[in-house]
Amino acid sequence: MTNTRWLDETEMAAWRAFLSTSHLLERRIEEQLKATAGLTHPQYEILVRLADAPGRQMRMTELARGVVVSKSALTYQIGQLERAGLVERTTCPSDERGVLAVLTEAGVSCLERVAPGHLEVVRAYLIDRLTRGELETMTAAMCKTEQALRQ
Repeated sequence: MTNTRWLDETEMAAWRAFLSTSHLLERRIEEQLKATAGLTHPQYEILVRLADAPGRQMRMTELARGVVVSKSALTYQIGQLERAGLVERTTCPSDERGVLAVLTEAGVSCLERVAPGHLEVVRAYLIDRLTRGELETMTAAMCKTEQALRQ
């Protein structure tokens, strides 16, 4: 005998809607970022997080946690962004073993150029299709799930 709790019809519909929507939205975002700046979505998220950070810099370990990638995956992405001149790496002044990712002026310019198109996609396919109440419900649900996954 198994104690597996199979998904009921409502649960399965929610799961399938989440999967297909997240995949389709991710694909649209990737297409827009590639066409506009040759960036991947993770690279764009790295640039945004650095732009929002004090001094436009973050420790690599903190950045990896924020963008939800392994340290090696982040190192690869940062290498790509460095080659494009959008990010630099430097040692952390308070800890010589620590490495900081720093957004360059070219990275800031890239974000300023790419962000409006990115926002258009996010608005057109998600934000503007939901009511304020639906957005609040979605935020609460996703935060609850994120918290469980980060434990």
